Amino acid sequence: MRISSSAAQRLAPVAKIEIKMSIAMVLLMFGAAAVAGDLEKARDTQDRATLERLAAQAMAEAQKKPADPGAQYRLALAESYIAEVAIEQRDKSQAHTAAEAGIEAAKRAVAMKADVAEYHRLYGTLCGQAVSANVLQGLKYGHCAQDEVNKALQLDPRSAMNYIGHGVGNYYLPPQFGGGIDPAIKDFEKAAELDPQSSEAHLWLGLALRKANRNAEARREFQKSLDLNPARVWTRQQLEKTPAQ
Repeated sequence: MRISSSAAQRLAPVAKIEIKMSIAMVLLMFGAAAVAGDLEKARDTQDRATLERLAAQAMAEAQKKPADPGAQYRLALAESYIAEVAIEQRDKSQAHTAAEAGIEAAKRAVAMKADVAEYHRLYGTLCGQAVSANVLQGLKYGHCAQDEVNKALQLDPRSAMNYIGHGVGNYYLPPQFGGGIDPAIKDFEKAAELDPQSSEAHLWLGLALRKANRNAEARREFQKSLDLNPARVWTRQQLEKTPAQ
């Protein structure tokens, strides 16, 4: 099928617009991935100063783009990493402050784009971090932690991160409330099955196995996690504190 020269001239601007839009989308996705990568590097080395700087940048972006769910998600992610490191270093005050700030951003992202599993996963994770930092917040955030991670699993049952989030909930939730170590181990094993290269899956599986007094197996999982991500300070600390037997 031939296109006339006049038709080609009319289509040319449209094609240019589509190309520009495609390039813009690629650059946007690349930028988001780069930000997430920087956050992970800072989390791995427990570099709280860099995490705070990245969170401030994310906050500025989220304020400029209040109707952009991606901007709200990136702010929530930054606050979640701050809370994670604060929990690792037993700074419950900062962990709780960061988790609550992240919850508000994640809530906005979910409200704008309710069909994105990762938004629900992060929202639930932040609620869980708020409870971990302050158990008295269990009544306020406990249901959110469970419901949002369950929603993420419903939307994307093939996501290793969703199973990790579910497993972390079971890890901290007492058996009488439906949690416990056995279901947590199953969740982390499923996550490792779905993504064998997930250092997080092996890290959390190691933590759950150690809690179940299966120290030799726990050490193997910590080592697998370190092989996949040698920069993770907390994983190395967990391996060092776990008895060989």
